[in-house]
Amino acid sequence: MVGGLFQRLWRDCKIAHVFLTRLPLRVEGTITPRQLIAAAWAYPLVGVSVALVAAAAYFLCHWLGLPPVLCAIAALAASIAATGCFHEDGLADTADGFGGGWTADRKLEIMRDSRLGSYGGAALILSIAARAAALAAIPAPEILPALLAAHGLSRALVLLPSFIADTARLDGFAAEGTRPKRRIAILALAIGTLIAVLCLGLINGLVALALALTVAWLMTRLARAQIGGYTGDVLGAIQQLAEILLLCFAVALFS
Repeated sequence: MVGGLFQRLWRDCKIAHVFLTRLPLRVEGTITPRQLIAAAWAYPLVGVSVALVAAAAYFLCHWLGLPPVLCAIAALAASIAATGCFHEDGLADTADGFGGGWTADRKLEIMRDSRLGSYGGAALILSIAARAAALAAIPAPEILPALLAAHGLSRALVLLPSFIADTARLDGFAAEGTRPKRRIAILALAIGTLIAVLCLGLINGLVALALALTVAWLMTRLARAQIGGYTGDVLGAIQQLAEILLLCFAVALFS
């Protein structure tokens, strides 16, 4: 029984990694939308994996004697490579849609377009610049806890919109399957919070949670006003904005 439970949890972790990253993990068989939603509790653990990849790149450059800004850029490049720009793509599409359309239908149409527009390009530049600047400002001994907290907690929030808003489309990732069960969302948030508390301390971890929840709530409210609900792109934008804010919070704590 215990072995079966462990195998199921390990499969969930692999499904989450396969979906959110390009790390070399494989899952046998076809992953259904229902299985993907059931594995969402492991999203913060995916954040831990991405943070470790980013930290490895940072400390390799640090060991080579490179300045903090180049170490930060290397860490950011490694995290982007590990995820295949998955969340960055969501941020860019959301910015293009919200900024370039006048009606909800037109905004959704733009968000589905794979071409990058001016709003999306600007959002990507600002996101990368903000994260690189924040990482460069964090002392090297605190880089790992900062990365773990930012990547782990930011990925724990992507289930929140499903409980406070409707999907904006009848198709696409956000509309596939069913709404995640409340216990899955609570478990994901608990794991993300635990990671933040272990890395930042109890009080600071809870402050980080409050900041991340505020970002997710505000972005969901904005999506409801813009397109009538949320999409997979909006979830990616929430992760990106939360990661930026959490890294900035780490700068305030550690610098």
